[in-house]
Amino acid sequence: MMKTNLLTLFLLVLVGCNSPTKETPKNDTEMEKPTSHLRHVVLFQFKDTSTPEDIAAVEAAFNELSFKISEIKGLEWGLNNSPENLNKGLTHCFFLTFDSEEDRDSYLTHPDHLAFVDIAGPHIQDVVVVDYWTK
Repeated sequence: MMKTNLLTLFLLVLVGCNSPTKETPKNDTEMEKPTSHLRHVVLFQFKDTSTPEDIAAVEAAFNELSFKISEIKGLEWGLNNSPENLNKGLTHCFFLTFDSEEDRDSYLTHPDHLAFVDIAGPHIQDVVVVDYWTK
């Protein structure tokens, strides 16, 4: 009888040690979703008639958007320096991060973004925009 009780106790402890300590989610909304971000990539080619001061004003105005539009979760930018010479005249890359397509769409119609378009428009020869979800 003593051996049976000890064996039963041992099995209960063993099963308890192997049980997950975290509760299993009951539905999809309780499950952790993988982190993914919406990236909005903007590439500019400036007109030959744009002065360095004009270009600097566009750079500064674009950079300021991250402080004015709360939906922007991240913004970085830089100048092309690829040795491959495949940029087709595009010199500036602006890289924005959003949490959702709704946030991106809100940014696109935001008054501060529209004001930026008015500043940049006269100086832009060409623009390429690519949006994608990170994987």
